Amino acid sequence: MQDDGVGATIFGCSGEVLLPGEARFFAKAQPWGFILFRRNVESVAQLRALCADLRASVGRDAPIFMDQEGGTVQRLRPPLARDWPEANAQRGGARAVWLRHRLMAAELRAVGVDGNCAPVIDVAGPDTHAFLQRRIWGSDPQVVAALGRAAAEGLLAGGVLPVIKHLPGHGAANADSHLDLPHVSLPLVALEARDFVPVRALADLPLGMSAHVVYEALDPMQPATVSLAVISYLRGALGFGGLLMSDDICMNALGGSIAARAAQARAAGCDVILHCSGDLSEMAAVADAAGALEGTALHRARAALAARQAPGAIDIAALEAELEALSAGAEGRV
Repeated sequence: MQDDGVGATIFGCSGEVLLPGEARFFAKAQPWGFILFRRNVESVAQLRALCADLRASVGRDAPIFMDQEGGTVQRLRPPLARDWPEANAQRGGARAVWLRHRLMAAELRAVGVDGNCAPVIDVAGPDTHAFLQRRIWGSDPQVVAALGRAAAEGLLAGGVLPVIKHLPGHGAANADSHLDLPHVSLPLVALEARDFVPVRALADLPLGMSAHVVYEALDPMQPATVSLAVISYLRGALGFGGLLMSDDICMNALGGSIAARAAQARAAGCDVILHCSGDLSEMAAVADAAGALEGTALHRARAALAARQAPGAIDIAALEAELEALSAGAEGRV
């Protein structure tokens, strides 16, 4: 794949079809990848065409992501996909979680999507915000790590790149970062014993997403996405070696202009800036501020794409039957 001059960005588009102005912008800005939302979804044929047009606009097989966790956060819904339960309602252990994500991968690939901003590997705690609580596998960090591994491997087996989130851990935060800036005041030893355990266990996976969260033990002022101290800790002490994308740069947890946010996140160590709204003027500002993928970030981007493999054949009905039996008959989580 020719990747000279590829931008350090992942962009959305405004609707169900790629507009001519968007196509011209993407051809010039060359985002590394794209992300789709409910506003982009109408039918299987429409999504396939949109994904093809997005890739054609940049002239390469760019990755296309969705947030397809299940439950509250699920961009594909019936009849395009199964109605998946919330993570905290899934039963049947690691095998069930693998099956769930292998089937989910088949649904995503069927419409042209080959990246999933999942699994959530945050650990539930007493301060976890309600919006995040139901998206979390549980409160035991070892269980979260095991189920996160199963989810990621199910997606990879289905030809879909997983994105673990929210690094280095959102579970101890006291707010929804879509709306406010969350803070974590726990000492580092407590974070190491619980919240950071799944991150270290899954540090070999190809992609991760930053948290718009202030970890006061590491940086009392800046959220992780724009904190050199936190991202250095993520890379060094926790060992995460994959491509790090920011969480949506538009979220209210961050301050300053869109361009300033993008520049700060890149300076702090985010490899790729995620911008989700589809606003063309904002995307132009982000593209200028984020710059091109180069050096170590480019190496990580290439490694991430190398993990995107063609899926093997599966017996959908057999996997569905096994998942149903496990989900109905097992209480255990691992």
